[in-house]
Amino acid sequence: MTEPSGETAPEAPEDVAPTEDVREDVRQGTAEPEEPGTAEEPALAEEPAPGEEPASGEEPASGEEPASAEESPRTGEPTPAQEPAASEESDGPAAGDAAPEPEPEGPDAAQASPEPAGTEPGANGGAVAEASDTPELSDAQAELAAQRELRARIEARKAEKEGPLASGAKLSGTAADLLAAVRAVEGGAASGSAFYEAPEPAPRRTTPEAAPAMTVRPPVPAQAPAPAPGTTAAVRDVLAKGGAPEALAGQVAAALGEGAAQALLDDPWQLLAVSGVRPEQADGFARALLGAACGPDDPRRTVALTVWLLERAALQGHTALEIDAVRAGLARHAVPDAGSAVEEAVSAGAVLVFQEEEPDEGDHEEDEGDEEHEETPGGPGAAEAAAEPASPVLLGLDRYALAEESLADGLARLVKTATADTWEGSELERAAGAHGLVLHTGGEASRAEPVALAAAARAHGLRTLVAVHADGGRRALGPAGTDAVTVAALLSGAAGPGRDEEGAFALDLLVVLDAPQLDVETAAMLVESLPDGCRLVLSGDPAVLGAPGAGQVFDDLLAARVCPRIASRVPDPGPLGELVSGIGAGELNQVEAPGKEIVIVPVRDAGEAVHRTVQLVADSVPRAIGVPAEQTQVVTVGHGGSAGTRALNTALKQRLNPGPGRFGGYDPGDRVAYAPVPGRTVTGTVVSADAEGLRLRCGDEEILVPKERVESALRHGWALTAHQSAGLRWPAVVVVLPGDAAGGLSRPWVYTAFGRAERHLSVVHGVDQALPRAVAEGAAPERTTRLRPLLEALLAVPEE
Repeated sequence: MTEPSGETAPEAPEDVAPTEDVREDVRQGTAEPEEPGTAEEPALAEEPAPGEEPASGEEPASGEEPASAEESPRTGEPTPAQEPAASEESDGPAAGDAAPEPEPEGPDAAQASPEPAGTEPGANGGAVAEASDTPELSDAQAELAAQRELRARIEARKAEKEGPLASGAKLSGTAADLLAAVRAVEGGAASGSAFYEAPEPAPRRTTPEAAPAMTVRPPVPAQAPAPAPGTTAAVRDVLAKGGAPEALAGQVAAALGEGAAQALLDDPWQLLAVSGVRPEQADGFARALLGAACGPDDPRRTVALTVWLLERAALQGHTALEIDAVRAGLARHAVPDAGSAVEEAVSAGAVLVFQEEEPDEGDHEEDEGDEEHEETPGGPGAAEAAAEPASPVLLGLDRYALAEESLADGLARLVKTATADTWEGSELERAAGAHGLVLHTGGEASRAEPVALAAAARAHGLRTLVAVHADGGRRALGPAGTDAVTVAALLSGAAGPGRDEEGAFALDLLVVLDAPQLDVETAAMLVESLPDGCRLVLSGDPAVLGAPGAGQVFDDLLAARVCPRIASRVPDPGPLGELVSGIGAGELNQVEAPGKEIVIVPVRDAGEAVHRTVQLVADSVPRAIGVPAEQTQVVTVGHGGSAGTRALNTALKQRLNPGPGRFGGYDPGDRVAYAPVPGRTVTGTVVSADAEGLRLRCGDEEILVPKERVESALRHGWALTAHQSAGLRWPAVVVVLPGDAAGGLSRPWVYTAFGRAERHLSVVHGVDQALPRAVAEGAAPERTTRLRPLLEALLAVPEE
């Protein structure tokens, strides 16, 4: 293998997971990586161009036709002034991108294999799925509306839980029965022992019934009202007065509401509520409005900065941060007294403080041991307690605190209300019958097991549904995917069973595949929508990159050990399965690939990497492997840089679908990645454009991207980041690893990128020994969350 020469990265591999935890970021004051799944962030000031144009590579291998690697910028590409700071470029759609991304994990990787690129002729092909009728509202509008509705319901339930109950009012079901039992004992009508007698389990349905047909509800018509023209105009005047771009007026008005203009005048640092605005930019805006009246210790500034640091942490997957990390971040932004600043933010109610209480092993014997503890205050027990470090003090935002607490409560409710039953069949089926919550782990081949569980449950007459992360995952299930839905469509009401008057789904069993892609807010809304007694099975591969949003629900559940965990023994087949399984174990093995399932293409620099990638997609893979360009996906480390998604998509468009980019930089036939909401990527093809916007064909449906969202939520999709590709698979994948990507590689990134290929994987390899080193040692940055201790407190099982 030719030893590649490394390059200096022109910018951090943004859209993929950051290479360092946000806590290091705030301590060191480094440029922050992009967030997974957020739309492109605006900049207040003109920034340098994100990356250099890729240079033309060397001559292609013999037998391969050279492809031009020179790319001209496409029409409609955002100018540097439209992008966020150069150190944190964001590329609108997706990455699963929560924002294209401070992706919670590291960037791409490539794999090693023995064969050179093949040269045998192959077949072209690849049909695009038929479009279905356009829905009245876009998926994004329906999903956002459903999220708002469910979040309001969650908050209302939490408020009811915290408030007093008037004479047993509002109680029903089990709670009402318990209240009646207590009153009966108090009145002497029943003995106290009756209170503890367990009710007889409900009889299992013995007669198989046909599973009820899935009810498809129309999208929720509710939609957030656009800011009034007068509000936007007033905000525009204030922005102009402070020297900020007037183009931000719409975003500011949407973020701050009807009183946005006055809010900015009273507190200019409220500008940080707009995605993409940096502290130094907000400081300049404040100086222009307040003059000498503002300073680095201004309480308005310190509160806004504290919230901003926690929002940035959420983009990297954290639901909370240790208080010391927040203080360090404030100090990096010239806050004179970081400790007082944190106290001010807490007093103002902008952030919440948490310190999880360590469970005392003797809690259940508290009464018996009180006297002993008093008599021996310095005994061995006290020494052990002093030796154990106290749990850290955490700071968090109320939205994530509410989501984690609601999720923990909801999962505990499912565990406690499910009726244990005896189901025959596999280990997973037996566990699902006996428990309300079950976790299932395994690779791609193991997805057949939870699907078989769902089929068996339907045969027993249970109302059952399978949900996946992305539409491509539904299609990958084959005939079994006909009745499956995406989690987004289920929550928005676009697909799945209807809801009852309390908003619960008509389900007895919900099976969720790709569970590692669930962020805490999505998971909370999903669990809150399940009725008492419903069984929940979460299935996924814990080795892949985590959710693009805040939280690590699947990992926290596995670590909490509060429910059965079934590990699949089904291996992924073939050379690709062997390679990916080895990566999951920390080993980058040489794998025999007689059918050219794995090919390594060494390159010396980023320009050659772009050239070779275009050559592979357009010529070598179709000819030698028989997979057309339409079914080949490029996966790379980030959006920026000389071999990021922007450079690769420019080169691939020039070769595969050249055109003037008449519709905002796009032409019919362009492959695109669309982010309807932060954290979710939908891939598709441009069909047409009209006065309303761009029309895309995404799988079996047609989607309209409103013209005002084209620039921020849509990007070309021949090349994606690993976070954007999570939950999806393609017949052929080309993973691009330029020299400047070495610092961002991690084992989960390599595992995810290589695992997207079904039949063929090509690795454009320019990182030399950084790849095996990342597989062996490159753990993904840990996320700080509160879900695990919350679950342990609610569902802890005493040790026997």
